[in-house]
Amino acid sequence: MLRARIITALVLLFGLLAALFLLPDVLWLCVSTAVCAAAAWEWGGLGRFSSAQRLVFAACSALVCALAGVAAGLAGGEGVALAQPLVLVPLYAASAVFWLTCIPLWLRNKWCLSSTAVAMGTGLVVLVPPALALAHLRLISPWFLLGIMAMVWVADIAAYFSGRAFGRRKLAPAISPGKTWEGAFGATVGVIVFGYAVLALSGGSGLAWPYYLFALPLLLGFTAVSIIGDLFESLLKRQAGLKDSGTILPGHGGILDRIDSLTSTLPMAGLLALWLAS
Repeated sequence: MLRARIITALVLLFGLLAALFLLPDVLWLCVSTAVCAAAAWEWGGLGRFSSAQRLVFAACSALVCALAGVAAGLAGGEGVALAQPLVLVPLYAASAVFWLTCIPLWLRNKWCLSSTAVAMGTGLVVLVPPALALAHLRLISPWFLLGIMAMVWVADIAAYFSGRAFGRRKLAPAISPGKTWEGAFGATVGVIVFGYAVLALSGGSGLAWPYYLFALPLLLGFTAVSIIGDLFESLLKRQAGLKDSGTILPGHGGILDRIDSLTSTLPMAGLLALWLAS
């Protein structure tokens, strides 16, 4: 199992880096759309869809993602420098409202995907905005997108090791018994250290101190939203009686298992990028 996890992780990492830095914008949008479709197929398992319903939902999710991406200018092309905010802002804003207001209540009340319609509507909000953010943030800079994704990975790794070493108090025992408050604190520290290190190395050493103060609540909020995304998928898997969202990644489960925290954080990063560019 460990060997499979390591091999899969290396293949994913090198594949991601190659695609991130070598593919033209239109093909990267195709990759983002494919990730959306694969995640939508797995979402159908969480929503207890029939095979036909899963296929339809995956196809519809991919179509919405592709059309919105082209409309937003994410396919690139000559003269395209920035994405069209009129297309992306409503989608990112809907995602932000969902994660910041609906999901805390969802987790507290342990709501479920009560019907196919609810599951499909929720799935579109969860999956399409982050897929578009993948294309959008890479259009700004592959390094910027990689930095955002790396912050999520740092949060996961720091939470795991700090939880293993110091974990005592359960964060959400009814949802994910393995997660602890100590792990969440470790994730927060890891993200803050990583965020400030990136800021300094990318030329931020010449910034005035208010910019560093402004970065702190952003990093704290990023960590919180990352943890919420992880807990939300854990709740849905528990309710569906599944250990993993899929089996496509040997030793790692499914696509959703790898992007659960990205579904909540990438749209926030996209919204922030549009705001800073305005």
